[in-house]
Amino acid sequence: MTEISSAAFDASATALDDPGLSPADLIAMLAGRWKLLLAGPLVAGALALGYSYTLPPTFTATTTMLPPQQAQSSAASALASLGSLAGLAGGMGATRSPAEQYVALMESATVGKRIVEGLKLVEAYGQSKPSAALAMLAGSSNIGINKRDGLIAVQVSDSDPQRAADIANRYVVELRRMTGELALTESQRRRVFFERQLAQTRDRLAQAQRALQGSGLNAGALKSDPKAAVERYAKLQSEVAAAEVRLQALRGSLTDSANEVRQQQVTLAALQSQLARTERPVDASADADYVGRFREYKYQETLFELYARQFELARADESRDSELIQVVDPATPPELKSGPKRLRMAVTAALSVAAVLVVGVLLRGSFRRRRAAPAA
Repeated sequence: MTEISSAAFDASATALDDPGLSPADLIAMLAGRWKLLLAGPLVAGALALGYSYTLPPTFTATTTMLPPQQAQSSAASALASLGSLAGLAGGMGATRSPAEQYVALMESATVGKRIVEGLKLVEAYGQSKPSAALAMLAGSSNIGINKRDGLIAVQVSDSDPQRAADIANRYVVELRRMTGELALTESQRRRVFFERQLAQTRDRLAQAQRALQGSGLNAGALKSDPKAAVERYAKLQSEVAAAEVRLQALRGSLTDSANEVRQQQVTLAALQSQLARTERPVDASADADYVGRFREYKYQETLFELYARQFELARADESRDSELIQVVDPATPPELKSGPKRLRMAVTAALSVAAVLVVGVLLRGSFRRRRAAPAA
């Protein structure tokens, strides 16, 4: 309709540019064809109205939900008590625009295919291929964010009101399934991160334990009582490792010139300097061998306990995050049809034909005047 109106405007402007054509001439051209200009739109509107009665009625079902909110995790206070690991939660980074991300998930091909398969839309739509049913589903679904209240709305139009409601509600089901499979929330990313670190530390702890058992215990090693010094050293070394992990996490989301990265680099350098002053060369004796292996064992044990604690907290937060998708109004089978909009179809057809006829009349009249001009 817009393109046709624009073409009519351009044609009128072309006719007006003719210096020998006045506004009275334009009106005369249109008045001379008034029957066509009146009958054409009326016939087109009547045909469009009649055609609208052959279309099956459509019903629109709507589901509205609160956009998932990533609440502050219960691990924040625990992380704060772990010194350099306190920034890990921030280092994981929070998802920007979670509502837009969840709308994109519901519009994804994966969710669409699951809905087509789950509700058997290939047969319901009378299609022979799942791709055709998927295209029809995408065309009949409208997912967006209401700018007024910020709620996510899922609108589905279908000739069957019950099927429209089922599809709209199925989008929520598949959204929850998708969020359970992907690490989208802050707690899910922390759980994946600490799970990986926990597995690696478990292997290193087992190796340190076997090495310590292989060193043996003698009187000299027992008299040296290295436990207190080793525990202090292990704690300092764990802080260095935590600072390195924190720096890696920051570099994953920030550049090296960011203030957070520079501050973390200074912290890591200070810890490494303190660790270097604590270390002293040891003799290659049985006691020194025992002390080194005991120190490595305590270090890995400390890391393992730290990662295990954070892993359990992340799992608890993740289970709580799964309940954040809350439906405000579930879709119900609509009682009133939403289409076809017969009056709109008739008016649109009439205006479109009127615009085309105006263009034709003006162009034809201008062309005939220009042909007749040389002979005059």
